[in-house]
Amino acid sequence: MSSRFSEFLSAEKIDHRRLLAASRRLERLRPEDRQLRLARRLKKGSEAAAAPAAEGAEKKAPAKPHSGRPVTPRLLEQALAGAAISGPQKTRLLRALNNVLAQKKKGEVDLRKVF
Repeated sequence: MSSRFSEFLSAEKIDHRRLLAASRRLERLRPEDRQLRLARRLKKGSEAAAAPAAEGAEKKAPAKPHSGRPVTPRLLEQALAGAAISGPQKTRLLRALNNVLAQKKKGEVDLRKVF
């Protein structure tokens, strides 16, 4: 039994290995993500020690950090088979899929269209 996700990949002629590579590149932790995690950890540990580090982070608008969890081959197999997938996993798959579609000069797709 094929899923809507696998049918969409075959219709758009997208290789699943491209999704894995795109997700690995998109979700990789960057230095600013690590700084946010450090500031959060220091703030949680002690309020006095984290004050100087947190002041710099609060002045800027907080950007959404990368998760550091790329799409795995196991997750991709589940999605292709039509198994149940959690919301964050669907979001990571969709983010990688939209990145590949942008490379192919095609428009982004909605989550409801794919899953």
